[in-house]
Amino acid sequence: MADLLAISGDGVPVTALDEGEGPTLLVVHPGGGPALSWNGVTARLADSFRVVRVNRRIYVSPRCTPPLQHSLRTETADVLAIAGLLGGPLILVGHSSGAVVALETALRSPALFAGVIAYEPPMPTRSPAAGEAGHRARAALDASAPAEAMRIHLRDIAGMPAESVDAMLADGPTRDALAAYASAQITDNEAIDALGVGIDRYRYLSLPTTLIQGDRSPAHLHERVSDLAAALPNAHVITLHGQGHTAHRDAPGVLAVAISEAAGEVLW
Repeated sequence: MADLLAISGDGVPVTALDEGEGPTLLVVHPGGGPALSWNGVTARLADSFRVVRVNRRIYVSPRCTPPLQHSLRTETADVLAIAGLLGGPLILVGHSSGAVVALETALRSPALFAGVIAYEPPMPTRSPAAGEAGHRARAALDASAPAEAMRIHLRDIAGMPAESVDAMLADGPTRDALAAYASAQITDNEAIDALGVGIDRYRYLSLPTTLIQGDRSPAHLHERVSDLAAALPNAHVITLHGQGHTAHRDAPGVLAVAISEAAGEVLW
């Protein structure tokens, strides 16, 4: 594995993890932690693809406090800075909030990419991604209760069952790991909501786009994927049977196969 370094539009260094050989997949990882969360998927793709994972600046280190002015435009500039180091064709791959970043990046500079693969982007298609629950999560964070902020995020924003969230937070190491990235996660949610509700802008993005969803994922994610599929002029949906929003951890091989096949449809 190699490290890449680029300078983003605001002068901030941006890094990426680079491994494998072949056509390039430029990956924007999900929230809640660093790019290493995609190790399992990357290991299965690197035999056929060059996999470059952008280290999203708000998740580079635990317990960092992202600036309040952080925005999706900042994130798309970071992705474009790394893309500028790479030869084509490039396929953008994003997961969860990283999929929102990927789609916004493609919309900003479509000529740089051959296609997009987006796994359950929580795009504010008909309603905000966080909304009122996001305000409660921010209040908990400001009250020095990061674990409670993550409880609100997981239960009331992500849509996980309350009993599952309670069980996760009852485990000390899991609670600490979640709390370490609470500030980044809440900032991430706010940046997505700042896009505003509506996706008419995507009617002009003609890049081949594969939207991936799990059949066990929360209903709001299915709705958002369906809305995007209807808006994008060149999109189709792949459903991972028996999976939810965390196939990168639960079934990395299944997710890697779906990505490989979607990329193949564009490249070969």
